[in-house]
Amino acid sequence: MKRFGITATTAGIASFLPSLASARSPRRNTTKAKQRIIWVFSPNGVIQDAFWPKETGAEFVLPEILKPLEPFQNKTLILKGIDNRVRGDGDDHMRGMSCLLTGIELFPGNIQGGGNTPAGWPQGHSIDQELKQYLQSNADSRTRYGSLELGVLVPPDRADVWTRWVYAGPNRPVAPISNPKQLFKKLFGDPSEAKFVRRVTDVVAGDLARLREEVSVADRRLLDEHLQSIREMERRLERESLHSRVTDPPQVNLDVPLDAANMPELSAVQQDLLVAAFKSDQARLATLQYDTSVGNIKMSFLGINEGHHELSHDPDDKKESMEKLIKIDRWYCEQIARLASRLSETPEPDGNGTLLDNTTIIWTNELGKGNSHTLNDIPFVLVGGGLGLNQGHSFAFKHVSHNRLWLTLAAALGHPLKTFGSEKLSQGGVIEELLIS
Repeated sequence: MKRFGITATTAGIASFLPSLASARSPRRNTTKAKQRIIWVFSPNGVIQDAFWPKETGAEFVLPEILKPLEPFQNKTLILKGIDNRVRGDGDDHMRGMSCLLTGIELFPGNIQGGGNTPAGWPQGHSIDQELKQYLQSNADSRTRYGSLELGVLVPPDRADVWTRWVYAGPNRPVAPISNPKQLFKKLFGDPSEAKFVRRVTDVVAGDLARLREEVSVADRRLLDEHLQSIREMERRLERESLHSRVTDPPQVNLDVPLDAANMPELSAVQQDLLVAAFKSDQARLATLQYDTSVGNIKMSFLGINEGHHELSHDPDDKKESMEKLIKIDRWYCEQIARLASRLSETPEPDGNGTLLDNTTIIWTNELGKGNSHTLNDIPFVLVGGGLGLNQGHSFAFKHVSHNRLWLTLAAALGHPLKTFGSEKLSQGGVIEELLIS
């Protein structure tokens, strides 16, 4: 029997068993509150006068772009003055994107940007993958996937330093899943798979039974043990299908066309699948990437017919363009607020609070300001809880390396690192002001 290129043999079934086992979350101690992080990317910088609060401390007014976060202001942490100080090869968009989570230089390469020297992939892994390795190394925090990489309108057929921000290691970009159907199948499986596996195991069991009559007594014992393991797998599949193994899947529209006109609905579907994945503890870390660096999506659903990147190059005195860019940035903020809302209305499975109580959303960007391509004042807005951070505050630092922010997150997660990414840019260590004393 063949299906999807699989031949029903004893060796084939043996190699398939580990993947079945991995579909179940391992047993772990659930007494400790879960800690989760979601990094969210949107491109092309922000209109800074409409983004940063004028006040610092606990008493601050959310500017126009950040107004959608008012219901979560006491859970919001705004960080001005955090810079991406990674330099070297590549232009600002390239380093802004691929050095954002890695905090380390790009390799020399042959990818030519809009000026500067050409470059290659980053020389190290991203902070989400560092924290994934840490959480997966502990039985208490190990999950089915460790991390999830999601996208909204990220081109599936293009891989370069403008389109990737997650890296498993040097020269190892990780592609996000932007197709809701693919993400749904990854998380919740396909009900037909269990039936297919049962048919395959029946064929293999029959082969083993016939082979049993032709081998020695010692070999029969080995075959009997193998047959017993196959029957146990069948009984397990009868008890729980692959489709409902982890949780009841959310009711979402998986047939949304993958185009810019449907960006709001695609965003909602991907967020709902992510919340369901967190609820079922399939991962505690995730990245959600909207578009790409130099992203030029035309947001016609906002009444804007110019491309985003095209608009971001206009000068500050072009009022009409600035208003459109503020509208775009505010829409992205609305997506952050929606995600926070979905997490806040979802109870923790153990009954202690909501998912938002134990989840920190980090909204960021590859640039501080689009038309100047600055890597200073990179937008960092954190919403949620669970990490012991000084939420409900606005901070204004003076050119603090973003490597230190990643060190702070690692320490809050219980993984104290002395350096991450560039050792030089890690000097100063954790940003103590961000931690609740």
